[in-house]
Parts: sequence; C-alpha cells; structure tokens
Amino acid sequence: MATIKPFRALRPPSNLVEKVSALPYDVMNVEEACAMAAENPYSFLHISRPEIDLRAEIDPHDESVYLQGKLNLAEFIRRGTLTQDTHDCFYVYRQRMGAIIQTGLVVCASVDDYQSGVIKKHEHTRADKEEDRVKHIDYLDANDEPVFYLSRSCAEVEEIIEGVTSAQPKYDFVSDDGVGHTAWVIADQTLIDRLIVLFASIPKLYVADGHHRSAAAGRVRELRRDKNPSHNGSEEYNSFLTVIFPENQLNIMPYNRAVKDLNGLTVAEFITHIESSFETVPSAVPVIPADRHYFGMYLDGRWYQLHAGPALINEKDTVSRLDVSILQNSLLAPLLGIHNPRTDQRIHFVGGIRGNDELVKLVDSGEYAVAFALHPTSIRELIELADQDQIMPPKSTWFEPKLRSGLFVHLLH
Repeated sequence: MATIKPFRALRPPSNLVEKVSALPYDVMNVEEACAMAAENPYSFLHISRPEIDLRAEIDPHDESVYLQGKLNLAEFIRRGTLTQDTHDCFYVYRQRMGAIIQTGLVVCASVDDYQSGVIKKHEHTRADKEEDRVKHIDYLDANDEPVFYLSRSCAEVEEIIEGVTSAQPKYDFVSDDGVGHTAWVIADQTLIDRLIVLFASIPKLYVADGHHRSAAAGRVRELRRDKNPSHNGSEEYNSFLTVIFPENQLNIMPYNRAVKDLNGLTVAEFITHIESSFETVPSAVPVIPADRHYFGMYLDGRWYQLHAGPALINEKDTVSRLDVSILQNSLLAPLLGIHNPRTDQRIHFVGGIRGNDELVKLVDSGEYAVAFALHPTSIRELIELADQDQIMPPKSTWFEPKLRSGLFVHLLH
C-alpha cells in the first residue's frame, strides 16, 4: 500500500514565485538554461542547472557543478528567496494548459515503496544520468525537483482536494510558456491524517516522469544510511519529493523520433523496403497519427502516412504491441540499424510538445534524414504494462505540461 508523508517545504514567497519557477532541468541544454536564467538571479535554474554559473567549457558532471548548486541553494535560503514552512504539510499543485487541467498532491513518497515495487516503473534508467542525479541530490542535501507520479483515481481524495482548492491559493501565476500554475497548502492535521489513510488503501503508484530521480533517491538513502549508525528509518532521506496526479487527469503526448541517415539506402530503396511491411501513403499535409498503429514519416521534403498491418502486431504482448515497439522492431532496427536506441547516437528523440514542425526542421536542416511522428502511448497501456513489471522501450511517453521546478523543495536533513 502507498505510503505518503507530509513535509516542511522550502519554497519561495508569493511575490517571487514567478521569478523563481523554472522548467525541469532535463528539458533544455545548457545554452537554453543560460538564456532562460539571464538577468534573473532568482531563477531556480541556478540550483537545478548550476553549471550556468560556471565557465562555459565546464563538464556538467564535474564536482564543481554540484558544489555550485549547493552554494546557490544556501544563498537562496540566506537571502529569503526560499524559506521553509514551520510545520509538516501537504500541498496541492494545479496546472492549466489550454483545455488540460491536472491537479496533484505534493507529498514525500517512500523509498521503501519504490524499492519494494509498490511504486511501479516502466522504464530502465541510464547509469550516467542516475549517477548525476545521485550526486546532485546528495550535494544539495535536498530533492530540488519533484517526481511526477500517477495513481488510480480515488473519489474521497479528489473530494478533499476539491475542498482545498476552493480556498484562496498561495500561488497563482502563468509561466512564460503559457501554462498556469496554482498551489495551495494543506496544514490541517485532520486532512493530512485522512489523506495518509486513503493512500494507504491505494495498492500502487506509477512513475509517469522521473525514473532517474526516483532511483537516485533510493541510492542517496543507502549512502546516508551507511553513514548513520543511528539510522532508524524515520529520517527525511527515507522519502523523496513527489507530485501524485489521478490517472483520469493526465495528458500523454507522443515521443517522436528522428534518424541521422538511411543506413546506406537511397530514398527510393528505403521507401520500397517500408512498403513491404507498412501500408504507405504519401500525404500533402503533415501527418498527425489519429490512432494506434499509424505513423507519420517525413522524408526528403515529403510526408507519408504509414500503417502497421496485423502481421507486425502481436496484440497479446503488452510491450510489442506498443507503437514505439512496432516502429523500433519493424523499421528502426531492421532498416536503419538502430538496434539499441538507448545508446545509438544516430537517433534523436523529440517531445511531442514540439510538434511536427520540429521534425520538419530537423530533416530540412540536413542534420537528419528521416523523422517519425507517433500516436501517444495511453495511460491504460502504461498502467497495464507496469502492473506486469514490464519495461517500455526508451522514450515511450512525454507528459505535458511539465512540473515547474522551484515551487517546493524537500530538505533531507
């Protein structure tokens, strides 16, 4: 059963929250982070991407980067850019992106739950990215960015949250990408206790976005436990910062692909090979796949719609019937030689928020030869696969809107 814990968040005052808040560390490169934080000493990117405050040629995994993040967090606290609540609380965080509204509960989740499988994952982590997050969290002595989880819907939890959100919020602003962010504090101990009990009856939580941060939280706990002869399991490092959303509110976008070359094939040869497996129809307009097993392909200045027929699909297999698996197993691997998309440098993954225009831009630039637009993986598919302890291919889901960083920080001491 799911264990959630209230905590004393480190967070910005209302008059600074818009300046402090930032996109997650992993949706931008260092040049973009520098531009976003330019002339803004309050930007949380100084903590989540501290390399922006060091010389341009610095290795982002150099120890000086982690030390700079620690110094920057201490400076934010010293000058009051971030202050800690005096009592343990839960928090409610709502995001609005057009017609999409999702409202989550900000809590500390249990490392034990993650390691025992109460918290279900659907992706493998990369060792280098996991190690980076371990060092980042350990040096900061804090979870500075929340993990994005989903849960089965619970009517009473949603009723409590609806009551909380009827009150005046602590934060309410629109970020520069047009997404609205609203937050409330739950300080009422009766509500806190009831939410803990309700989640204890929810059998599983699911990682939506944040596998590396989740795994890193477990490793940081092991480091702290090994150094603490008085460890008793109640220490803050036994839990980590999470926002939990009900499954019925979440929005998954596709995670599209672009490949640098055609693996020695001409355009004509490549299309001939595809036609032997996929129904292939040229399109005068960009293809946005409207259903499972349909794909858009942009090649040589032209769009095509691809449809995977029954011969390519095993509907009885939870993993292989995913569109990302069909594309990988029936096209990317056999035709383009992308056998390990986790490590192959010839493939590039494009979040669905960037749209088909980004695919056209990549191919028309000449840097990439072909790009593919996918139909998004569904929440149902994610939950079913995770419940079976199966692993999706890398970059199968893109959740949007992204959680804003800097609104809540969980100190580990």
